[in-house]
Amino acid sequence: MKTLSNMGFAIFGAALVAISYGLARFAFGLFVPSISAELGLTSYLIGIIGALPFISFVLATLVAPLAADRLGARNLAVLSGGFGVGGLGLISQASDALSLGVGVFICGICTGLMMPALTAAMQALVSRAMHGRVSSIMNAGTSVGIIVAVPTVVFLADAWRLTYTLFAVLTGMGVIAAWYFIPSVSRVVPANAAPPPPITRLQWSRLIRLSLFAFAMGFVSAPYWLFAPDLAVTLGALPPNQTGWLWFAVGIAGLGGAVVSDLADRNNPPITQALMLMMLSASLVLLAASPSQLALAMFSAMVFGLAYMSLTGLYLMTGIRLLPGRLSMGPVLPFLACALGQAVGSPVVGVLVDGFGYADAFAIFSVIGILVAILSPIYPGHIDYWAEEEPQPLPAEDTGLQAAYDHQLLDEDGEPIEAASEETNTV
Repeated sequence: MKTLSNMGFAIFGAALVAISYGLARFAFGLFVPSISAELGLTSYLIGIIGALPFISFVLATLVAPLAADRLGARNLAVLSGGFGVGGLGLISQASDALSLGVGVFICGICTGLMMPALTAAMQALVSRAMHGRVSSIMNAGTSVGIIVAVPTVVFLADAWRLTYTLFAVLTGMGVIAAWYFIPSVSRVVPANAAPPPPITRLQWSRLIRLSLFAFAMGFVSAPYWLFAPDLAVTLGALPPNQTGWLWFAVGIAGLGGAVVSDLADRNNPPITQALMLMMLSASLVLLAASPSQLALAMFSAMVFGLAYMSLTGLYLMTGIRLLPGRLSMGPVLPFLACALGQAVGSPVVGVLVDGFGYADAFAIFSVIGILVAILSPIYPGHIDYWAEEEPQPLPAEDTGLQAAYDHQLLDEDGEPIEAASEETNTV
């Protein structure tokens, strides 16, 4: 195994996330117009198939922490990549809805296993003082993967089988690199770290509220990820190869999500949650209102990308902060809830598209998003308006993604363990 520097690991992790999230999971929506036309699939069937990777993502995420402990970071990353190669390869050879569904289901397993593997490797390889920055860079890999998928649509819009074959080859290269660069060991815990305390009733209350918001956001975002390109082709008569620019705009704007979520934690998470969810809802209506105008459609995609990536980053940070010492649970729950929301939303939007058309279906989901945004004062940020005590903002040095990681490991007195002492107190 070749040892990577902190930033080297961050860039490598972002590349694997780009493959497992950007290509294996979110690129599917780009090819819906071509795939549905060739295989003769209805919007309802596409909605069902589109839900499958989110279901398998949830199932894989549930077993990923145990798998990381038993298999180690390297083997889990290689296993994740292997599922990616198999799923993408099967999609490239799909002949009907069943084989296509199996392929996207397997791709969801790849996505669910990759981030836990990288997190375990990060805790073993990366200085704890760099965990926040490294996590932000790795999370940006989703946007990078979406951007990488764009040229394949622009130049190979009708050659989706060839495109998915290329994706499978690229994922295979990632598997080889993962075996070479990722350590076999899982996370290393300082010897003086105390076991995490029992989860309190207040913590459960906040986790439930966080998960409900994440579920709602996933539900509302489902139409865009699955049907935005199809809407632009069907309602706006855009050429299929032009829809790739929507995902380019989503990816570019999504790169700013890490910055927004970090700033949100430093200021007012509930207000940021409301603003970003309103933006996400507005992007649905904007696309449905102007699908024939590429510039406005791309602007809609930028709004969606920024809002979606900001919200996922905010949920990640809140989950880490809510459960100190439980990295296998705190940040995982909101991502599970978000995936469940997308799994539920995908078939629902498929039914609505078949029954009412794209414009009305997108408008209905937009209204739901706005209603959820109105409830944002109950979002469990560090400023918790539902807490019994008067809400007090945290000092600036105790906010942000790195501060959330810094408070993960506590000593016997319940105080955060200094990162500087970590090297001399490891097991």
